[in-house]
Amino acid sequence: MSSVRRARPEDAAEVLRLRQLMIDSLWGDGSPGPAGAADWYAESLPTLRERLGEEDGDFAAFVVDRAGRPGALAALVAGTVEYRIGKAGNPRGRVGYVFSVATDPDARRRGYARACMTELLAWFRARGAGHVLLNASPEAEPLYASLGFTRDPDPSMRLPL
Repeated sequence: MSSVRRARPEDAAEVLRLRQLMIDSLWGDGSPGPAGAADWYAESLPTLRERLGEEDGDFAAFVVDRAGRPGALAALVAGTVEYRIGKAGNPRGRVGYVFSVATDPDARRRGYARACMTELLAWFRARGAGHVLLNASPEAEPLYASLGFTRDPDPSMRLPL
């Protein structure tokens, strides 16, 4: 298996490609997205490049390179650390949030997502996160459960701005 590494600014286009792969697999019902959705890639790329260059920031992505294809990625895991007011069980209020996990379809079942998640979880621990949150598809739930994640009753609501 290829080794996991921290994504760099020059990986930004591939990170966005894998993120879109994840989005399509979850919500790829063919319906049109929100207004301006076609412009998201060009608008996201410069910010992502900048964030990938921040070694000590609150965002990180871990990737596996695509064997035999220089510059291409096979897998991605990305997350961020946020501050929330402390509470019992997490007095420092630092929370890890995983928001992009994707592997190219023909590179699946090789342990890439697990290896990337292991690195991201170590990164969260090093930054003092008290717990980690993620949204799991039914297909990915066994992976997360094997890493120790449990289902929470989620009272989340959303307001688009």
